[in-house]
Order: sequence, then C-alpha cells, then structure tokens
Amino acid sequence: MLQYIIRRILQFIPVFLGVTIILFTLRAVIPGDPVRMIAGERAIPETTYQMIVQNNHLDQPIYTQYVYYLSDLLHGDLGHSYQKNRSVLDIFAEKLPYSASLALCAILVEIIIGLLVGIISAIKKYSFIDLLLTLSTSILVSMPVFWLGMLLQTFFGVWLKGWTGGALSLPVSGAGGPISAYPPILHYILPAVTLASVSLAFTARIMRSQLLEVMNQDYIRTAFAKGLSKRAVIVKHALKNAMIPVITFIGIDFGTMLSSAILTESVFSWPGIGREIFLAIGQRDWPIVMGGVVLIVIIVMIINLIIDISYALFDPRIRYGKKKAE
Repeated sequence: MLQYIIRRILQFIPVFLGVTIILFTLRAVIPGDPVRMIAGERAIPETTYQMIVQNNHLDQPIYTQYVYYLSDLLHGDLGHSYQKNRSVLDIFAEKLPYSASLALCAILVEIIIGLLVGIISAIKKYSFIDLLLTLSTSILVSMPVFWLGMLLQTFFGVWLKGWTGGALSLPVSGAGGPISAYPPILHYILPAVTLASVSLAFTARIMRSQLLEVMNQDYIRTAFAKGLSKRAVIVKHALKNAMIPVITFIGIDFGTMLSSAILTESVFSWPGIGREIFLAIGQRDWPIVMGGVVLIVIIVMIINLIIDISYALFDPRIRYGKKKAE
C-alpha cells in the first residue's frame, strides 16, 4: 500500500511541473513591460527600475527565472500581488474558506438532487417522469453556468421580490455580512445551485445508468424470486453496487468545483478564489492569477490522491505492483 501511495504521488510531479511551466511561459510572453506591471504602471526612476529588475531576476535567462520561481513555490511563496501589495498566500488564505464552503454546499445539492433524480428516473424508466427528468438533465448539461446564474438572479432577486414584496426573494450577490438584509445561509442557495447544476445532471445520469445495469444482474432477480419487495431489493442490494462509481464522480467533482467556480463566483460577486482570479486577470495582476491556478491544481491533486487511496483500500485489485487477489 505504501508503494502504491508513493507511486501515485510521484505521478503528480510531472503534472505540477507541466502546469507551472505553462503558467510561467504565458507570463513571459504576455505583451507589456513586467517592471511597469510590478511598479503599478507609473513612472519610476531608473534606479528603481533596475532594482525591480534585479529583485525579480528579470535580467536572467527565462529558464533561470523559472528555477527561482519554482524554488519560491517549493518554499510556500506564491508571490506578491502587484495591485494589493500583499502576499498572494495571505490573500488566498482569506478567500479559500469562502470557495470551500460554497463547493461543499454545491456538493450537498449535487448529492441530494442528483441521486434522487437518478433513482426516480431508473425506477420509472421509459415513463413520462423518466423522459421529463432526462430532458431536464440534458438542458442543465448544455446550459452555460453564467447564464443560469443570471436567470436565477433575475427570477429570485427581481421578479419574485416584486411579486411578493421581498418576502420570498433571495440574495443575488455577496456572501452576507452585518449590513445584509438576509441570513448568511440564504446567500449560499443561488450560487450553490448554479455551481452544482451541471454536476448534478451528470450525477443523475450516472446514477440512472448504473442502477438500471445493476437491476439486470442475476442476484437481483434472485432477490425478487425470494419474495423481497422492489423497495427492499433496490435499497438493500442494488443501490450499494450502483453507488460506487457515483461516489467516485462526486469525490473528484469537489476538486473540480473549486477550479470551475470562477464564473459562478464572478456572477454572484462571491468573495472566493475564483472571483479573485477573475479580477486579477482584468488588472493584469499575474502573481494572483498564477498563484490561484497553482493552489487549485494542488488541491485537486490532493483530493484525487485521497480518492485513489480510499479506492485502493476497498478494492485491492487496483493496487499497482501488487499480485492479483486470489
């Protein structure tokens, strides 16, 4: 098991190096004077200009600059923001809890709605309900996330507020605070549903297909032959096996939500990592952009490693380098 874990960790090294090389190369080829970016695009004395060049190793070849950049990353230094004059790590330390909490709420929405829709669709296969649910998931998969977010903002924040006088409306931006008229939990509803929309559609589809496949197995027919009710067979026998690939997808999806929340956080002005990266792109604050991408990649790799380890614990057949289970 230890060899398996070490092998999986070593496989992440080329991924990490590849991402950092691409980011560093993009920063190097982007038009503009990097010194002016660091200095805030203002006129600076020549001595200050040369000092910035030397402090940031801009007078060195690009491969030397990359070595310095990689060394800083390995020491936990993600850089220094040009615009905010703060450490990128400190900035993301404030933003990460918001992104993580939003991703967790989105996962809960995905689990509750996605599994329920998939189970109902499988039980009622080829019925009108099944066709309606399948059509709904197809629409969610093809619908742009930012457009869905704006639709929800318009309906729950504008129309519903006008129809009910604000009694049933929901907040459409921000994460709440002392000056908000809504309880903090309500601020999570619309962005969490938006962020989970595509994922819950895939979860429902996977749940439906897996449950239908399991229901055709011989041991399911045996359970029916013993006189068990359909509900007992589904709950006690079918769901256990059908849930395995669904759980894997949901686990991986948590890391994906952290990386794909840029549009959702931007639409709802959510103070997370995604919105911070979006604003930094417009301000050409590349340390935040690069630091955010590197942080998301690390989080996704850690989550994938945890999922791989948990799978290896429950299924010895996938442990590389091990003999096949007898």
